[in-house]
Amino acid sequence: MGLWECLKVTWCPTATPRLQYLLEPLHTAVHTQRGATATLPCVLRALPRNYRVKWSKVEPTNYGENVIIITNGLYHKNYGPLSPRVRLRHSHRYDASLTITDVTLEDEGRYRCQLVNGLEDESVSLTLHLEGVVFPYQPSNGRYRFNYHEAKRACEQQDARLATYQQLYKAWMEGLDWCNAGWVLDGTVHYPIINSREPCGGRLLLPGIRSYGAKDKQRDHFDAFCFTSALQGEVYFIRGHLSFKEAGQACRNHGATIAKVGQLYSAWKFLGLDRCDGGWLADGSVRYPITTPRQRCGGLPEPGVRSFGFPSKELRIYGTYCFTGT
Repeated sequence: MGLWECLKVTWCPTATPRLQYLLEPLHTAVHTQRGATATLPCVLRALPRNYRVKWSKVEPTNYGENVIIITNGLYHKNYGPLSPRVRLRHSHRYDASLTITDVTLEDEGRYRCQLVNGLEDESVSLTLHLEGVVFPYQPSNGRYRFNYHEAKRACEQQDARLATYQQLYKAWMEGLDWCNAGWVLDGTVHYPIINSREPCGGRLLLPGIRSYGAKDKQRDHFDAFCFTSALQGEVYFIRGHLSFKEAGQACRNHGATIAKVGQLYSAWKFLGLDRCDGGWLADGSVRYPITTPRQRCGGLPEPGVRSFGFPSKELRIYGTYCFTGT
């Protein structure tokens, strides 16, 4: 249908502009882990005159774009906090692919490779996905204590970051069932339900992600859904009857630090850490990781990280989980 014919009818199909200079990527999602090296493909089919290629990252919190690198094929310039860890792969003269080394949790998200060529600008979008685990988190003084900024900070303190909605959805599909609502990265609030029940929206609602939508980041208070990825180090257990203070000292005596919640989840998810022993963690909670469920280890049929909550730090009942980096 030509333009004139399209104007004479009430609806016209919107055609996606055909890429003239950029090749459509075979896959628009790249999967990686924290600490790895990842490459986002962007290849030109031809080199226009006086062109530039600009890489940027789309930030979900404000929907803006942060420039990462600009090149004209001969020279390039890096920008922003990613600058020390990015380079152009440049395996041949048509290759403008972006390589990110030592991938961090914050690197996950959507990237754009844009060819800047006067009136013929065009771009491709790619998504960097980190393999990881989502866990609900609340402080020692009870549920629904975090505003958005406090939730974001709490996850970061536990070697994690606020999960995206997509990460929470994936965790729900893999079995995450949690009745307390929590913040995610874009400032919305949700909770994932596998088994419908009265306190969690009622028995008649189908399983799914229950949503409160966008909430006031300063005034409203909920829990947090945190996300962490592969561990760059080792988590191990020290047996004993230790107070919280003694637990920290026991780890330091081994040249380690007391493990954070995200580090324990990561060791459980990626390294198969399986122990029936409750141990102190850095936030004052006591938890233990189970990969092979059994009757005398909490009795629950699913694998997971079990929690004893936040007992008195003076109790001498538990051992401790320590972390040592690589």
